[in-house]
Amino acid sequence: MLKLNWVLKGFNELSNNEWYEIAKLRSDTFIVEQNCHYQDFDNYDQMSDHLFLKKDSQIVAYMRLIPSGHFYPEASFGRVIVKATERGSGYGKTMLEKGLRHLLVNMGEPVIKIQAEAYLEKLYRSFGFRVISKPYLDYDIWHVDMLLEASLNALDG
Repeated sequence: MLKLNWVLKGFNELSNNEWYEIAKLRSDTFIVEQNCHYQDFDNYDQMSDHLFLKKDSQIVAYMRLIPSGHFYPEASFGRVIVKATERGSGYGKTMLEKGLRHLLVNMGEPVIKIQAEAYLEKLYRSFGFRVISKPYLDYDIWHVDMLLEASLNALDG
């Protein structure tokens, strides 16, 4: 029987195996799949919360939740991944709902700013984000900056 388990942990709570699986998933997705050569380990993991989905015992979705005052003056999230074989499952949308709820409710963050891959703009708009920049290239991938001001309306719909 299939077992799905959403997990939220601080950096120091992650097991060695969990951290290895997360790092491998990030590398497989952002460096190999997107052919993007960048420094993934940027010193924001240690102060972040890490939300991930275990399907049976394998991590298949992940996002990093960064408190305000670190990456931006506002809270942020990033490294949003659904494993290639699991895309289209709805895991990404569920993960965003859970991650936003954690930032807005549990962490009490009033504003969330993200650097979104441009093709995901419509998805983030559906959660109440608005574009605050012109499109720009970052590591040869089009991005836009987006902002969400505290609102659970998008999460309650």
